[in-house]
Amino acid sequence: MHFLVVEDTLDVAEAITERLARAGHVCDRAESVADARHFVSASVYDLVILDINLPDGSGLDFLRWLRQRKHPVPVLVLTARLAVDDKIDALDFGADDYMVKPFDLGELEARVRAIVRRRTGEAGARLSAGNLDFDMATRQATVAGQPLQLTPREQLLLEIFLINRGRVLEKEELVIRLFGLDTDAGPNAIELYVGRLRRKLAGAGLEIKTLRGLGYQALAAGPEPVAP
Repeated sequence: MHFLVVEDTLDVAEAITERLARAGHVCDRAESVADARHFVSASVYDLVILDINLPDGSGLDFLRWLRQRKHPVPVLVLTARLAVDDKIDALDFGADDYMVKPFDLGELEARVRAIVRRRTGEAGARLSAGNLDFDMATRQATVAGQPLQLTPREQLLLEIFLINRGRVLEKEELVIRLFGLDTDAGPNAIELYVGRLRRKLAGAGLEIKTLRGLGYQALAAGPEPVAP
């Protein structure tokens, strides 16, 4: 998945991004409210991890800015404040969850998974399509119970397609989701990874269709319709 970490404290930001990167996710980092607005205007994110205390204002102002514009991205707020009113404000402004600093990175990762599950309508940590299952916690994919050998980027690409099943995803969007904003990768890289993933998903309950001039669409695989 593609996350935005809005945190101006370098060691905290690096700890979060490194932990999420080890789990196969791509993270961009913003250090201020202004940077955060720029990033969400330029890219699509599955989640924003948002510190409240930023150099040019409050993270809650950024959160309110998002929700006033009906931006649907989930937001996990990080705060050093213990006051109940601050937590209430965060939730009332549209935060999906909050954590108080200092926090455990394992718990942060689990809360991230829980937020994504709620937003995608999944009850557990698994995404599925027919005989295909993907465990978001272990990053393991199986077809009919047999494990697939996927690289970290292939795991991420599969997760993106499962979460966005039925939606048309442009190549440019997939480049950013798979590699982040700071990348030299282009559409050819996406074609390469999609081709590899398709071959490994042979016989699985998910079909990745190419829509000429539009991008890709993942759909549940099924038998061809019989002509009347």
